[in-house]
Amino acid sequence: MSDPKKTLVLGASENPSRYSYLAIQSLVNHHHPVVAIGRRPGMVNEIPIQTNLPELEEIDTVTLYLSKENQAEYIPYILSLKPKRIIFNLGAENPELARLARENQIYPQEACTLVLLSTGQY
Repeated sequence: MSDPKKTLVLGASENPSRYSYLAIQSLVNHHHPVVAIGRRPGMVNEIPIQTNLPELEEIDTVTLYLSKENQAEYIPYILSLKPKRIIFNLGAENPELARLARENQIYPQEACTLVLLSTGQY
């Protein structure tokens, strides 16, 4: 098993049919600490979905479940966290944010968090 990677799920939903919900569950099952931020408050098992932008430290990964258009307001926040990588899940691709990430020594990765976790590549 890989080392725990503190992960921010941005675009979190308590709807069990959403990929962000499944990703939170899988991250927890793989023993990665999770912070979830979404438009509406809620819970995914024991993980609260926050609607504010909390001060966070030592975020390894930000995994995005927001469209490019809905990411705009979060870009300064994401960069301020100085994560090691940003995962752009399907539908979250954003060349501008990927460029900004590289300029800030953050690895942009177009991938599926669920696949990375299930194949041991997370």
